[in-house]
Amino acid sequence: MTLAFVVALLAGLSTVVGGWLGTQRQLLRRDALAASLAFAAGLMITISVVEIAPVAVRSLAEVVGQRGALVWVGGALLLGALVVLGIDRAIPHDVNLADLEGEDAAAVDGRLLRSGILLAGVVTLHNLPEGLATFVATLQQPTGGIALAVAIAIHNVPEGLAVAAPIYAATGSRARALVWATLSGLAEPFGAIVGFLLLQTLLPEEWVVLSLALVAGMMLAVSFLELLPAARRYETHYSQSLVGFFLGAVVMALSLVLLAAPTS
Repeated sequence: MTLAFVVALLAGLSTVVGGWLGTQRQLLRRDALAASLAFAAGLMITISVVEIAPVAVRSLAEVVGQRGALVWVGGALLLGALVVLGIDRAIPHDVNLADLEGEDAAAVDGRLLRSGILLAGVVTLHNLPEGLATFVATLQQPTGGIALAVAIAIHNVPEGLAVAAPIYAATGSRARALVWATLSGLAEPFGAIVGFLLLQTLLPEEWVVLSLALVAGMMLAVSFLELLPAARRYETHYSQSLVGFFLGAVVMALSLVLLAAPTS
């Protein structure tokens, strides 16, 4: 069990690597920032549409049938999007962050900060079931669990970058950006322990699947309502957002191929 926890922890902490990349000043150029935000959107949309939603439908179809599965997963996606909308409305849009943090207000972009915090919350939720998957796989077969953790770590790096870049751009604080990236990664070992304890109490599997669909809806909402508009706002040429989005989709697709490898 110790090995399984350590593997889940290391996979989660790969977001720190991405967080460090997201605090490099060259990424604060308008073109690089636009590309990185679009990259994050491509990442999130791809895993939601290509992986999470289809897997949820297939799993639930065995319990409630194909039509019922589509209804349940669609409802979970919608609820996830509504949760993001609620969180978005709860975060003040015109807060003078300098009054709260003692910083120069001119150096803080409130919209970018909101995007980064929203994304950090969604990535945290997304990492919870990943941690559980890594933990359980390592308990059952250490070699397969480690391979799964490596694949998860690969796509956790760009997730950490996606969290840290807008927060660093908004505040200029590397420490704050790295803290948010680290916290989002620590959700994996937390999810491993909590999820395993829930499984011990025979939690129905369909609820776990629906929680993934809920997170997918949240990722889609953040991508379309926050990340893509922000990328368009900072781009100096439309190709920057297009290339960033395409690369994000490709990186996630490749990481999903690696994720499937241990079970093949």
